[in-house]
Amino acid sequence: MRIAIDAMGSDNAPGAEVQGAIEAAREWSIAVILVGDEQRIRAEAAKHGGLPASAEVVHASEVITTHEEPTKAFRAKKDASMAVAARLVKEGKADALLTAGSTGGIVVVGTLGIGRMKGIERPALGTIFPTVAEPVFILDIGATPDCRPEWLVQFALMGDVYAREVLGLTKPRVALLNNGAEEEKGNALTKATYPLLKAMKTINFTGNIEGRDVPFGQADVVVTDGFPGNILLKTYEGVGMALMKAMKEALTSSPIATLGAALAKPALKRMAKKFDYTEYGGALLLGLKAPVVKCHGASDAKAIKSGIRVMRAAVAGGVTDKLASAIAAYTTAEANAES
Repeated sequence: MRIAIDAMGSDNAPGAEVQGAIEAAREWSIAVILVGDEQRIRAEAAKHGGLPASAEVVHASEVITTHEEPTKAFRAKKDASMAVAARLVKEGKADALLTAGSTGGIVVVGTLGIGRMKGIERPALGTIFPTVAEPVFILDIGATPDCRPEWLVQFALMGDVYAREVLGLTKPRVALLNNGAEEEKGNALTKATYPLLKAMKTINFTGNIEGRDVPFGQADVVVTDGFPGNILLKTYEGVGMALMKAMKEALTSSPIATLGAALAKPALKRMAKKFDYTEYGGALLLGLKAPVVKCHGASDAKAIKSGIRVMRAAVAGGVTDKLASAIAAYTTAEANAES
């Protein structure tokens, strides 16, 4: 397994990428290709005992930033670290790509540089959300802000395959994010999508789900378009950080509260770990010809390593091939039904 890593993408680049990649390579015996400023990458590696034998560096002199128009940047910056990493995947020199860089950048680079799998109209970013029960996989969280009903159907198929092959669920519950649980609720997109999902025989569609029910684990896969999906993601992150801050202030507000906090410390640590995004890795850009993982821009080494773990599971589980098979089977079934 060879994973190409855009070493210049995160806010903490290349330190976070280099440390996370080194730790992953040593723990899981996988090959990593760090793409970016070679001098800076090797300087960071030296802080961690140098690069392991399974790691190599490919120099790239440019970076696609979050402030650039993605398509123009991809065409203008042929030597950007993200573009070079994608080229390694396309040429078969790497099996997958990981970046903590621009979301718009990786959607364009992944789509144009690696290519969509046959039958997929638009890619979708999917990621794990922690809940009070089991984690839920939500897509799309930002790759495709304006969707058509048939694209959401493809997202549902991709989410179902991911839940089966990576999360190990035998019959994942697939729900449609909406502003009400009733079938007739929603905007034009969700109203048109609902009957399509309801008619599908290959997934366990459980109906609409409201945003307030997501944290309680009432679905295993939640399907939405990228605009509300990204808002849900950012709101989730913000509420989580606000609650942790408020809890910390409350537990240090008096000597008695501080004593109680000390007694509850093990339980509080478990809760904080459960809702820590660095534990869940990154978002998988589904629908491409090879696995691509987008990590949070603020990722530290732990988050990068978790992202590599997600990618390792996707590659080992053959998610890309199984997604392609599911899409092909659904397309064939639809064509037969129409004829």
